[in-house]
Amino acid sequence: MIHAVILAGGKGTRFWPLSRETWPKQMLNIIGEDTLLRQTIKRIDGFHPPVNIWIVTTKNLIQDIGFHLKPLGKEAERIRFITEPAGKNTAPAIGLAAVIINKISPDSIMIVLPSDHAIKDRGQFHEKLKQAIKGAEQGFLVTFGIKPNRPETAYGYIQCGASYGKSSDGIFHVKRFLEKPDAEKAKAFIREGNFFWNSGIFVWKTTKILEAIETHLSGLSRGLKKISVRKDLEYDILSEIYSSFESISIDHGVIEKSRDVLVIPSDFGWCDLGNWTALSDVLERDERGNILQGNSIDIGSENCTVIASDRVVATIGLKDMVVVDTPDATLVSSKEKVQEVKKIVETLKKNNREEHLVHRTVERPWGSYTVLEKGSRYKIKRIVVHPKAKLSLQIHHHRSEHWVVVSGTARVTRGEEVFDVHANESTFIPISVKHRLENPGLIPLQIIEVQNGNYVEEDDIERLEDNYQRMKKE
Repeated sequence: MIHAVILAGGKGTRFWPLSRETWPKQMLNIIGEDTLLRQTIKRIDGFHPPVNIWIVTTKNLIQDIGFHLKPLGKEAERIRFITEPAGKNTAPAIGLAAVIINKISPDSIMIVLPSDHAIKDRGQFHEKLKQAIKGAEQGFLVTFGIKPNRPETAYGYIQCGASYGKSSDGIFHVKRFLEKPDAEKAKAFIREGNFFWNSGIFVWKTTKILEAIETHLSGLSRGLKKISVRKDLEYDILSEIYSSFESISIDHGVIEKSRDVLVIPSDFGWCDLGNWTALSDVLERDERGNILQGNSIDIGSENCTVIASDRVVATIGLKDMVVVDTPDATLVSSKEKVQEVKKIVETLKKNNREEHLVHRTVERPWGSYTVLEKGSRYKIKRIVVHPKAKLSLQIHHHRSEHWVVVSGTARVTRGEEVFDVHANESTFIPISVKHRLENPGLIPLQIIEVQNGNYVEEDDIERLEDNYQRMKKE
C-alpha cells in the first residue's frame, strides 16, 4: 500500500504579507489556478496504484486547512489528518506520520511531499515516483535531485555517486549532501555535472525511516515509541513529550547521515517556493524581466516582482526589487534581502501587532469578514455570508453589535426571538445575549457590523451551537 504524506504545518513567513500565521503560504493562490496545498493534492491524481493521502499539520491549522479543502469535494473526504501538538520541523512530523501509518499498514511505502512546491510536468513526476517506489521496496531511502539550470545559492545540493542497478535506469547512490553554497561553489557544481538540487521529496518504507530515525535521532525515536495508536486511527501523544523533541529537519537529522540513500535525477519542472524571488521560476515575466500582478502600473523597472491588490501600486525605475501590497501591510525589499522578511514577522509578533497573524479579510466556512476600521472601543466589519449558511449560536461578554443589512436577507436569532432583517434595515445585539446570523436566501448576504465595548477582539466568543464543530475561536 502506498501513502502520500503532505507536510502542511509550516507558517511560510517568507511570503509575508500575503501569508499570515492563520493563513500560511501553502493556502495561498500565487501560481496557477489553485492554492499550493490543493495543487499538491491534485498532483497525486491519476497515479497508479492509487495512493492514500495524509496531511500533517499543527493543531492551530488543522481546522482552517479542513475548511480550505472543501472545494475538492469528494477528494477532500478521503484525506486523513495527522495533528502535531506543535510544529517541530520535518523530522518529528515525518516520524509521527510513519508511526501511525505503519500501525495500520505495516512496511508500506510512504511518499513525503512538501505542500509549497510547484511541479509543471505531472506525467514525468509520476514516472519518477514509480522509479522511486521500486528503490524504496528494496530498502532504500529515495529522493529526487533536480537538474540545475543555474548556479543557485538558495538550495542545498546532492552529489551523485555510483549507479544503482543498470546505468540506463538513471538511479544513483548519494555520495554526499551539501549545504547551500556560495556563488563560486555553485558554479563549480554546475561544471562538474553530477550535482543536483535537493528537492526535499522522499520515498521510503515506513519501517525503513523509523529504523533510520532510531539510528540517528535516538531521542526522537524513544518519544515516538510512546505513541499509542488505536484501531480507529486515534492516537495519544503527550504535548510535553512532543515539545521536548529537537526541532530538526529530516535532511539534517537523518538523510544526510544515512548510507542507504538513492537519488533520481529529475527535470519535471520543480520549484521550491521558498521566498518571493522564487516566483521568477514559475510565473511569466515581461520583456524587462518583471512580474506584475494585480492593480499595478510600472514604468521602466527591471527584474522586479510587484504584487498589488485593490489599490493602485505604481512603480518607476526600480531594479531587482520586490513590492507586495495588501490592505493592511506593504513589503518593499531588494531581492538580495528578501530572505530577511522573516525578521519583519518576528518583530511584528514581538510587538503584539496582529499583521503577522491575520489579514483584514478572513475566510470562514460560512463566508468571510473584513475589518474596515478599528479603534480602542470599537470595530467595524463587512460580513459576507454564503447562501444557506449560518454562523454559530454565540454570546459576547464584552461587546454589543449593531448590524445593518446591505444586500440579501438576514435571519437573526436574538435571545428567544427569530426574525428577518432586509436590505437597508438594521438590528442590535446587546452584550451577553445569545445570537446567530444566517442567510436563508439564494444570494450572498452582506452586512456592516459595528462592535462597541471594552474588548473587541475575536476571542470574545462563547459558542453554544456550531455547524462546523469549531473550537472557541471564531
